[in-house]
Amino acid sequence: MQKKSILYAILNYKCPRCRVGNIFVYPLTQNPSKFIKTHKTCPHCELLFEVEPGFFFGAMYVSYALTMAIMLVAAFILYYFFNDPEIWVYVTTVIVLILLLLPVVFRLSRTIYLYAFGGIKYNSSYSEP
Repeated sequence: MQKKSILYAILNYKCPRCRVGNIFVYPLTQNPSKFIKTHKTCPHCELLFEVEPGFFFGAMYVSYALTMAIMLVAAFILYYFFNDPEIWVYVTTVIVLILLLLPVVFRLSRTIYLYAFGGIKYNSSYSEP
């Protein structure tokens, strides 16, 4: 079986060891109100996702970085493409964007943090059925 792309696995919230099992219980499109529900272990390879108690508190730093990137991109687009509107437009746009993208940022930050600091390496033998 071919090695699955790390970018594909992160963007689809897949397990870092097998890159097959889902980290989250529900897909965002199916049940967006339960975006926070995470599997305790990988449904495919049974990897324990929470490496230690409180492990995902560090994901807040990744979430902060992603949120800042969203804010900067929104400000750049408003400034250059919408002729530098008033400050209330910036504030409203950023607040609406952050609230709409909250589930995506939450999931991405946890997944990126797990891949970066979980100490888990990809093993192709786990990705086979």
